Amino acid sequence: MARYAQFPAWRAARHLAAALALFCSNTSALAALPTPWFDGPRPSAQAQAAVALLGDAASHGLDPHEYDVAALQAELTRAQRGAQPTPENAATLDHALSAAMLRYLHDLHNGRAPPAQARHAATDAAHQPFDAAEALRAARALHDLPLAVRQAAPALPQYQRLREALARYRALEGHAAWQQVLPRLARAIKPGATWRGVNLLAARLAALGDLSLTTPATPSATAPGPDAVYGDALVAAVRSFQQRHGLETDGVLGQATWSALQVQPEQRVRQLELMLERLRWTPLLQGPRMIVINIPEFVLRAYDVQDEQITVQVQMKVIVGKALDTRTPLIREDLRRIEFKPYWNVPASIARKELVPRLQREPAYWAQEGFEFVGPQGVDGELSAAKLQAVLNGTLRMRQRPGPRNAQGDIKFVFPNRQAIYLHHTPSANLFDRARRDFSHGCIRLEQPVALAAFALHGNTGWTEDRIRAAMAQPTSSVVALDLPIPVLITYGTALVKQGRVYFFADIYGHDRALDRVLRQRKRPPSRPLTRLDPALPHQSIGSPARRLVRHHGWGAGSGAGQADMTPPILSSSKIRLAANAARSSAATSPTLVLNTMVRVSVLPCTLRVVSI
Repeated sequence: MARYAQFPAWRAARHLAAALALFCSNTSALAALPTPWFDGPRPSAQAQAAVALLGDAASHGLDPHEYDVAALQAELTRAQRGAQPTPENAATLDHALSAAMLRYLHDLHNGRAPPAQARHAATDAAHQPFDAAEALRAARALHDLPLAVRQAAPALPQYQRLREALARYRALEGHAAWQQVLPRLARAIKPGATWRGVNLLAARLAALGDLSLTTPATPSATAPGPDAVYGDALVAAVRSFQQRHGLETDGVLGQATWSALQVQPEQRVRQLELMLERLRWTPLLQGPRMIVINIPEFVLRAYDVQDEQITVQVQMKVIVGKALDTRTPLIREDLRRIEFKPYWNVPASIARKELVPRLQREPAYWAQEGFEFVGPQGVDGELSAAKLQAVLNGTLRMRQRPGPRNAQGDIKFVFPNRQAIYLHHTPSANLFDRARRDFSHGCIRLEQPVALAAFALHGNTGWTEDRIRAAMAQPTSSVVALDLPIPVLITYGTALVKQGRVYFFADIYGHDRALDRVLRQRKRPPSRPLTRLDPALPHQSIGSPARRLVRHHGWGAGSGAGQADMTPPILSSSKIRLAANAARSSAATSPTLVLNTMVRVSVLPCTLRVVSI
């Protein structure tokens, strides 16, 4: 016990619990354990309902194999139709089913991967707590297990729309229109041109819902045949497809559109699954008003939230950081003030890599753009080689004065953050006409800054649109603090449903690839039959199938805020012996130890044997 005391309390408890679950039981005590998923000696209707819910995990973008659905169903069927299960087997199955349900509810609410691993760390702190164990208990008491699933899933209309889209795209897997290769392009196909891939193109667009056909496509109609005319109906369908995939909506079948048409339905299914995963830890209902920027879509939305219903008040195009080297980070902070006619404080990295080298080549650029130095001695507007060197050394910095050439335009929205990212106006309005808009150094440029200012200043008395425009036109800088700060969320979603149509966007920063890699690395082993406990065996070693069963199904489901660790630590044999000895020594005062909500083990001087998981 002295050696065991060196472990922190939580670790000692977990080691003790694992050791007890692995080694300590006796048959008579086990027979008295409650088995809530059983109705007498046989599995209850709720047990079958639980397995059915686990089997439906795919509709939420989760993998049913991770919850051992096949093994659980096989054991339930055997327990229902075969010989009456022993108390040991009933307890094992009971706790395995509870473990699977709790893991499923936890994953459904919190996601399967920590957001930080998926390059989305900004959303961690704002996630809503969820008690999976309490939700499961309440749902079982009401004989309404789907209630627990509804409580665990994100309460967002977008989440349900994406689930419907996932079902539609799953139905397209193996579709005939993708069994043949769309012919490569020798040149862009313009309206009125002929192309041998027209029939196959029509079949794909019809399957995707962009083209309406008066008669169903026959197998022969999907095959590349003689050259056919790329006519008006197909041009309109291609425009629809382009709009849904973030492409130039010109109706011309160019390389970018051809590449998007090549994407298999299976790939879109995975994209939708990843988007559902992101929504599990993306805080979209964090206050009565929010501003959300979706990077791959290049769109900002400002909306009101009332009774968990979202009403978009402002929507506009945005320009985000370059995918190659100046990506916009994912952030969740509060908008606190607006600056009119702001100074642009040039970030040190931009000064070193871009501005100083350019000024060394083109000194006239200094006065033309309105730059000045700022240092311990104040502000200095005179350019010199020595001062440029001081900028490189970090003893001076540069800023750009307010004016028509200022990089941040006439207005800046400030939500303090470590990365010094802002929303701001820009004099380069022509870039908003591009379909792909990653051109900035990281800050976000706004297409309609006045509309966003009117939304943000709605709670500040007297700030009409005319007053906002006047403040933007004044010659000097000014700052107004918001009476009510507004959450700003810079997020990342490559699949959305808008007005009943499914939209897909390019994974410009590779965040989907990173999330997919994390989830695939996390995958658990394929389902296997549950190991049964044999009371005739006097000992079960640490490497036994029973031990593997515990490790396979996960561990614990505390009643905390949905953050329970579902996987037991791998224990050394010495730690297990220490924990087992401690268990034996406590047997006189604690004949039954109940840990968390799932693990019940008999603690008696006994031959050690697995009881439950």
